[in-house]
Parts: sequence; C-alpha cells; structure tokens
Amino acid sequence: MLNPNLDDIQLTKDDYERYSRHLILPEVGLEGQKRLKAASVLCIGTGGLGSPLLLYLAAAGIGRIGIVDFDVVDTSNLQRQVIHGTSWVGKPKIESAKNRIHEINPYCQVDLYETRLSSENALDIVKDYDIVVDGTDNFPTRYLVNDACVLLNKPNVYGSIFRFEGQATVFNYEGGPNYRDLYPEPPPPGMVPSCAEGGVLGILPGIIGVIQATETVKIILGKGTTLNGRLLLYNALDMKFRELKLRPNPVRPVIEKLIDYEQFCGIPQAKAAEAQQQQDIQEMTVTQLKELLDSGAKDFVLLDVRNPHEYDIAKIPGSVLVPLPDIENGNGVAKVKELLNGHRLIAHCKMGGRSAKALAILKEAGIVGTNVKGGITAWSREVDPSVPEY
Repeated sequence: MLNPNLDDIQLTKDDYERYSRHLILPEVGLEGQKRLKAASVLCIGTGGLGSPLLLYLAAAGIGRIGIVDFDVVDTSNLQRQVIHGTSWVGKPKIESAKNRIHEINPYCQVDLYETRLSSENALDIVKDYDIVVDGTDNFPTRYLVNDACVLLNKPNVYGSIFRFEGQATVFNYEGGPNYRDLYPEPPPPGMVPSCAEGGVLGILPGIIGVIQATETVKIILGKGTTLNGRLLLYNALDMKFRELKLRPNPVRPVIEKLIDYEQFCGIPQAKAAEAQQQQDIQEMTVTQLKELLDSGAKDFVLLDVRNPHEYDIAKIPGSVLVPLPDIENGNGVAKVKELLNGHRLIAHCKMGGRSAKALAILKEAGIVGTNVKGGITAWSREVDPSVPEY
C-alpha cells in the first residue's frame, strides 16, 4: 500500500462532480480519491494493453501518468489499440495517447518519453513513479522493466496477450514474486511468435488491460486482494479464467544492476544466425519474380510457406501452399519433392523470414531453392497494390 502525504491534496468542485460515483463508494471515498490524485503511474507502451489501461487510469483520476513509447500509429493498430484513432495514423503514439487522455481528463498530468526503454534510461524514468504498468510485447523489455522495478522497489503490474489468451499478475509487491520467478530464463528467440506473426483477438487486450488498470487502482487505494502471488490466465474462446500460484524463488539470482537484455534473450545471436542462414540462401527481389512470371517460364515452382488462413487473405498468382509447420515436421518435405519434379524452387512467405527457414530445412534434405526477399508484403508494395497487405 502506498502512503502519500494527502495534506496538500485538495479536490476541486469539478473533481467532486467528476468522481461522484467513486466518492460514494466506502472503499474509495474522499481519502481514496485523494490517493488517486496524488498517485503517479508509468505505463510502458501504448499498444493493445496500454490503450485501455491508460483510458481507465485517466478516467479514474490518477494525478500523473507517464508514457514510454517510440512508435507511430499504424492502421493495423486500430483493431485493438483503442486509444488511437484514424486521424492519428503515422503520428507518434504517445502524442495520440496524451490527446485522448486529456479528452477524458484534462486535469491529468501526462509526461511523455518518446524513446525506447533501455538499460541506460530505465532507472531514471522509473524512479519518479509509484507504480509501473508493463504493456510491452517482447521479452527483453519485460526483463528490463522487471529488474528496474526490483532495483527501485516499485510494484510491476504485468499483462500479456496472444491470439485468444491473456495473463495478468502483480510483480514485486509486498515481498511477492517478480517476473524472473515466472520466467527464470527467456525462451529461445522466435519460439514465441509476436502478435504480428500469430495474430490477436482485438477485444482481448481490452480485458487484460482493464485488469491491469484495476490492480493499479487497488494498489493505490490499498483495498481488496491483488494478484500478487497469483497468475490470472484468461481464455477468450472458452470464456474461462483460472489461476496459478506464484511464489518467490528462494535461490533466484540477486538483481544487482541492469544488463544487456537483448544479449540476455539471445537476440543478437539469433540475428547473426539468421543473417548467416540468409547469406547461404540465394535471394531474388519481387521485381525479378514478376519478370519471371511475365516471361511465361514453366521451369520453377513458387512455394508459399505461410499458414492456410494467410493464403486465403492474399496470394501471388501461381503459388502453391505448403505451410512451414508441415516442412518442419517432415511431412511437407516429401510434398515439395513431389511438386518440384525436376523444376527449380522459389519460396516466399509474408516478409521472407519463414521462407528462409523453410529453405534451410529443405536444403538439408537436398533441395536447394531461392528466397523471395520481402515476401508477399514486398509484392503488394512494389508490384501489385491490389494484393491485400495484412
């Protein structure tokens, strides 16, 4: 529970009207609303999770909100990032978020940090806030946020989403567990697909983000039972919640300083391996592929290794679908051999990464192919704009 000095916190006439439904709650009341006004919350990210939690924290009367983000609004964000609007496409997310927050609550102080959170700046940014809410979507930043909160003794309200599933908890609060107790080691790079690769139900981050906002308000008020020591799991398809108990690991390593989290999560090593893999595989541009298709040549097979539902969205004329998972489990290798029948192989995916991986696997089976650089995304942008970009 936070213990601010409330002597200098006064509610205005507008505050009494604005927060009247809070003030008549015994669990909030005048003192609770003053606590909310005195509180400062730092939100890392203004994406799917950051959008709803920022809206509700501002509406609840949080006096000071900090926002860390360096991205711009993209049309693909609007399906789930409800704090942003169409008129803000191409503009900084933090400016869009601030504008919307002040539409809801013009009295909320909003501090903007248009930067990537890093080991160099994290402690300086986090130290001035009471609570940190993690709305990020990658492992290096999650470990960074966790370690900064541990070093500065700040509660870390955590949430994550993927496809139809989400989870939430409160880390580093009242002697409870931190993120490293849930994930002592990061998964290998690429093992957990991003939302851009695997997709996410647009409504899902609204539910998890609101849970994060609820936990934040409860910590400020010192009321109720938080998710400290409990990992809440939500499945939207089944509409089911369940809990797992979390406990501090008595032998976990002591966090003494911030480290290189990209290195810790194996990102540079994975990028180097991917670069080497791509260096070993011949590439062609989408323009070269278009010239080849227009020439009427019949001596090649154009292989699409995306998933079937992606193939339904957009396809390059003449391509044949053999999904990467089928190639990885071996079933697709025989199919590719059958398709080739002496012809040369050209492969593509959405942006070139999965097809390079497929070609590396096929190379081990004696099948050499060429990768289409940039995949169907580059095809849509450079060759045929009528092909949907997703």
